[in-house]
Amino acid sequence: MLTRRGFLAASLAFPALGSARAQPGWEPGRPVTLLVGFAPGGGTDIIARLLSPVLQQSLGVPIAVENRPGASGTIAAQANSRAAPDGHTVLMSTVSASAVVPPQMTPPPFDIHRDQTAIALAATVPLVAVVPTSSPARDLAGLIARARENPGGLNYASSGVATQQHLAAELLSMAAGIRMTHVPFRGTGQAVNEILAGRIDLAIDTFPTYLPHIRGERVRALATTTPGRIDWLPDLPTVAESGFPGFDANVWYMVMGPAGLPAPIRDRWAAALNAALADPVLRPRIREAGFLPGGGTSAEASALLARDAERYGALIRQAGIRIE
Repeated sequence: MLTRRGFLAASLAFPALGSARAQPGWEPGRPVTLLVGFAPGGGTDIIARLLSPVLQQSLGVPIAVENRPGASGTIAAQANSRAAPDGHTVLMSTVSASAVVPPQMTPPPFDIHRDQTAIALAATVPLVAVVPTSSPARDLAGLIARARENPGGLNYASSGVATQQHLAAELLSMAAGIRMTHVPFRGTGQAVNEILAGRIDLAIDTFPTYLPHIRGERVRALATTTPGRIDWLPDLPTVAESGFPGFDANVWYMVMGPAGLPAPIRDRWAAALNAALADPVLRPRIREAGFLPGGGTSAEASALLARDAERYGALIRQAGIRIE
């Protein structure tokens, strides 16, 4: 079963925002744009669209989810960093788009600490390794054996260079001593279509993205990337159990504001997000979709951003990943 300590210890601190909710100090005066840096159908888009109706009720204005895919999510992240800091444009970001990819680009499109404002953690998800139903690999050991027999012959999909899908596959390749060919797409939705069609050998992607396809037996799940097994598929082994102790990879989603977002606006958004995540109707729906609901303070979100920027930056350098 999924161990929630690491995910939820810093993500259920709803009381910490009580003062912000009591004295919000700001309310939106017109419709809000919620930017998403990936195409429809992926995990970022799913959590944004799950949350937006309840956020809309809390904030009292329409919220339009706007997909701006490309460059591993950094096109939307850069647009957010340049938006007016008035609370009417925010970003549903990911660990890759806000913490990992930008510092590795030459030149960086924005400074991840100066040019964006961490508002609150929206959700965390495990990753799951899946193959087409036509694949001869019945488990992770079988896939790795195929890769060893044919170095570089197997390919794997991601939603962009240095996204968590890419980095998780690189972590596996390094741990197993294998070499596979990376095929990046502009969004997870495209990668899903290629897996379903049998043209891609492997994807290690967000669990909510593939959950309906796993349940519908349209793909074969091999393993999950978290230290413990997940509630939704308790019989599915982890990568760590499959011969790679200590293997751990996941994706977080965070609501980000533009650079210089005033504290009253940041706190009002954080309060609205925490209230949405605590909603007794929405919260079960989020879990049913395969997400672990987030929450907490802006300070906690900012600390998470800094930790993962350092951790994954070291991995990128070690793996020799180049981001153009």
